Amino acid sequence: MDPRDMQGKLVRDRIPQIIREDGGDPITYIASPAEYRSRLRDKLGEEVIEFLEADEVSALEELADVLEVVRALAAEFGVDAERLEQIRAAKACERGGFAERIVWTGNR
Repeated sequence: MDPRDMQGKLVRDRIPQIIREDGGDPITYIASPAEYRSRLRDKLGEEVIEFLEADEVSALEELADVLEVVRALAAEFGVDAERLEQIRAAKACERGGFAERIVWTGNR
């Protein structure tokens, strides 16, 4: 059976250990590189939805989860957090950031 057919979801590295410490017996496997990349993309979508649905109290926790997945995806592309920040900063220098809260509604 193809492991992708088993459903499941990508979890943080310590989750199986935490489940065992709580008396559970987790069923896990290690994803292939292609499956890992695909599941990271799925996880990013999941975490973004959780952030969008979060209240003010949990929003930062959810945003940190988004950042964790973004960093893992960057690593999959051979880029560390420092290089990702350099890419972000260069784009911000070229096109700006979002600090001025500008909303574009089209052209005349």
